[in-house]
Amino acid sequence: MEKVITCINCPVGCRMTVMLSDAGDVLSVSGNTCPRGDKYARQECMLPLRVITAVLPVPGSPTPLSVKTASPVPKDAIPEVMRELSRVRPVLPVHAGDVIVKNILDTGADIVATRSLL
Repeated sequence: MEKVITCINCPVGCRMTVMLSDAGDVLSVSGNTCPRGDKYARQECMLPLRVITAVLPVPGSPTPLSVKTASPVPKDAIPEVMRELSRVRPVLPVHAGDVIVKNILDTGADIVATRSLL
């Protein structure tokens, strides 16, 4: 099976063709101009990962807190992570880089603040 994807690792946006076996294993990658594209294509076809960004309401603050995962999580876990984040209410003060949720849903990724709210 053939799958065509666009690399998102840099602004070049290489259009790559990935050949997959019937079992879904990556047989080859072509069209990438650097090794990062090959790595991205293999990852994207086997277990796509994404960094999640969100905003959380903070009691006592008119400004919501922007947060993100410190590392990518499996793409299919995004809805469940977002449901879990909808229940989180950080407590002031919060500093950029603070861990808001440790190892969210056992993904290995922490949710960290991307701004300070004092």
